[in-house]
Amino acid sequence: MHALSGFSLVSLLSLGYLSWDWAKPGLVADGPAEASHQPSVAPPQPPHIIFILTDDQGYHDVGYHGSDIETPTLDRLAAEGVKLENYYIQPICTPSRSQLLTGRYQIHTGLQHSIIRPRQPNCLPLDQVTLPQKLQEAGYSTHMVGKWHLGFYRKECLPTRRGFDTFLGSLTGNVDYYTYDNCDGPGVCGFDLHEGESVAWGLSGQYSTMLYAQRASHILASHSPQKPLFLYVAFQAVHTPLQSPREYLYRYRTMGNVARRKYAAMVTCMDEAVRNITWALKRYGFYNNSVIIFSSDNGGQTFSGGSNWPLRGRKGTYWEGGVRGLGFVHSPLLKKKRRTSRALVHITDWYPTLVGLAGGTTSAADGLDGYDVWPAISEGRASPRTEILHNIDPLYNHAQHGSLEGGFGIWNTAVQAAIRVGEWKLLTGDPGYGDWIPPQTLASFPGSWWNLERMASIRQAVWLFNISADPYEREDLAGQRPDVVRTLLARLADYNRTAIPVRYPAANPRAHPDFNGGAWGPWATDEEEEEEEEEGRARSFSRGRRKKKCKICKLRSFFRKLNTRLMSHRI
Repeated sequence: MHALSGFSLVSLLSLGYLSWDWAKPGLVADGPAEASHQPSVAPPQPPHIIFILTDDQGYHDVGYHGSDIETPTLDRLAAEGVKLENYYIQPICTPSRSQLLTGRYQIHTGLQHSIIRPRQPNCLPLDQVTLPQKLQEAGYSTHMVGKWHLGFYRKECLPTRRGFDTFLGSLTGNVDYYTYDNCDGPGVCGFDLHEGESVAWGLSGQYSTMLYAQRASHILASHSPQKPLFLYVAFQAVHTPLQSPREYLYRYRTMGNVARRKYAAMVTCMDEAVRNITWALKRYGFYNNSVIIFSSDNGGQTFSGGSNWPLRGRKGTYWEGGVRGLGFVHSPLLKKKRRTSRALVHITDWYPTLVGLAGGTTSAADGLDGYDVWPAISEGRASPRTEILHNIDPLYNHAQHGSLEGGFGIWNTAVQAAIRVGEWKLLTGDPGYGDWIPPQTLASFPGSWWNLERMASIRQAVWLFNISADPYEREDLAGQRPDVVRTLLARLADYNRTAIPVRYPAANPRAHPDFNGGAWGPWATDEEEEEEEEEGRARSFSRGRRKKKCKICKLRSFFRKLNTRLMSHRI
């Protein structure tokens, strides 16, 4: 068992927060926390901001959405705060995280294709001012715990160089929950748990959800409530691999579908981790002047236990099941609580919203795509946002039946793109598997039931839906409303004119963990990066002009040939 034990409840309360007995779910009750409450007053300083991001949690996988999974903490926090039921994220990991920390669409950071893979010389653009850097300017102490997944090939890309005072977590996209090993292909495996800029070998063996919650609570225990705090907790849960402590599995022992059973256990464990973080906020005097934001990063992976029912699609797609997010805000500072907000909100909006709460400023010069939505969330006002560019990905497989002619000469409908304007949502190209997948509580499904909901058409490249009237995307109106299609295609063309080139470089063999002591970490130096750029320029000029080859150039060439523009099966 990977858990801490040996302390009684009385010992824990007398010592304050030192450790929690994670072997006993629900150890920390609400009673002691409530005793520390004080009447809400106007905050004397900018609020403490706690942003909790979960990984691959499906739209249906929370109690207040009618799930079969127990999430009492999330249910209570959402019920006492503001539920965001018109909230959008991105369909995969890196895009959501990049837009959260920059406030910009993918087309404006060059990350519009796929994810950042471990061996790619790529990261969040270094010229972007990140959200934690903005908060540091406003006097905040900034801390990150959990999954980074925004590139690490140079030290300048690391979280501690991008605005976080401290960091404990993984740099890559998915690791083992206990060993923290990650493989990016056969034989290309390494350890990935870092504290600051060092490899945290000694923390291996602890379940990541518990480890991250404990670290978050330690940060709160050692920080003064008088100094504003930004705490970003990016749980690895509930991304694959499906691993959970045994005590959480036991409560779902009657669930027939094995993947769903493991997934449910992971969600409930994460829910208890959130409970312990919120308890620590109250215990150490942060709660009354805090804003807690909870968000998923993309839709659930239905092949790995997740459920987005009744929405269409899954992780990796631009159907609602891939981009409609779980989200809520819980805070004593909310002016109108205990309600559901239908205001249109996108993950890019957190950047200007949180900077505004912190007393900072943003301007048009920042080039943000997000809006300050705090009045909409706190007071129930109308959202300043009226449209969302879900993405334009020129590298993704072009749809066989799309064309410029099919886009009225305005837009090549073979290109994967999606946009929401007002009530309307338009998709072009190949938006991904468009199935409606019921919750997988059974061990297996009858084939006829599964096939009944398989609606993706290979002869189609344009879809139009009125999302307000048809949130499940069951009635395609593209044929009935060509006028709306034209308008939204023109908006796509407008956005595309502002896009910067896609950055999706080939894998570099120098990234292999064997060259870094067995761990994933930065590998490129300034000299190597300049060398790669010179290589590219040389290839574009003349085959006769060849620069002197380094020792691993042949390997680099080999990996470039193997590189593919498709998202891997791991995504």
